[in-house]
Amino acid sequence: MSRDKSLKIASGLVRQRGTLTRTERLAILREDGRWADGNSVYGLPKVRVRIVKAKKGPAKKPGEEGAEGTEQAAASATPAK
Repeated sequence: MSRDKSLKIASGLVRQRGTLTRTERLAILREDGRWADGNSVYGLPKVRVRIVKAKKGPAKKPGEEGAEGTEQAAASATPAK
């Protein structure tokens, strides 16, 4: 019998999980002020999972490297005497 892809070891999980543990939910509810100590841990309100996407760096323009790149290329192309 083969093993499902989701049943890998814990250190292999690098992607964002779709669910939160109870302690993670309580931490988020505390930040929002929707839960206080002494409240029941059963029947907690829903908490939206915050998915963080990595931002890409600024895109370089094709001509942006022009002045510096051509000076270095010209310097290396001329033979040294």
